[in-house]
Amino acid sequence: MKNEQKEARNTDRDLIKRTFIEPPTIKTERLILRRMEKRDFRDMFEYASDPDVTRYLLWSPHRNERQTVQYLAYVKGRYKEGAFYDWAITDRETGKMIGTCGFSSFNPDHNSGEVGYVLNKKYWGCGIAAEALSAVIRFGFARLGLHRIEAKYMVGNEQSRRVMEKVGMKFEGIHRDSMFVKGCFVSVGYFAVLSGEWRK
Repeated sequence: MKNEQKEARNTDRDLIKRTFIEPPTIKTERLILRRMEKRDFRDMFEYASDPDVTRYLLWSPHRNERQTVQYLAYVKGRYKEGAFYDWAITDRETGKMIGTCGFSSFNPDHNSGEVGYVLNKKYWGCGIAAEALSAVIRFGFARLGLHRIEAKYMVGNEQSRRVMEKVGMKFEGIHRDSMFVKGCFVSVGYFAVLSGEWRK
């Protein structure tokens, strides 16, 4: 029994790796989610250099386009290893990259994954983040066979919290001062959705 369980977990890891070596394109009503490319550097820099966008993120604003190009080169290498799980969010009409959405990590032993997203400020308040996140959650349950998908936000980031609520995730609590980010402790809220809840 233990060997069978271990084999099943290994299969999950292999599936994740195979899937994200060449992430499949996902289409929604207004968006196309695709792998990030080096050519996206100007669109990415537009939002990645914005202090308002990065205020509640773990990383600081990009200083220049060169930093963005270097990051996208790093992403390309991680895709080749099947070890990077984010999609570029692109406007279906214009093709412009306006953010990213995907999985920040997986825990195959427990059949779960964590999702995250970032969006160009010009597109805030339009339901774009929720549309992208819904598509990624659907992919996680339907294509990867996950049992649980979770997300977290820094307390104070009410916009992000509303996105999680909008896609049907359930609030599970706050870990007080649980992360040290940009020189200070921050409290972190947790949301999650289970496969059975999503299928209903």
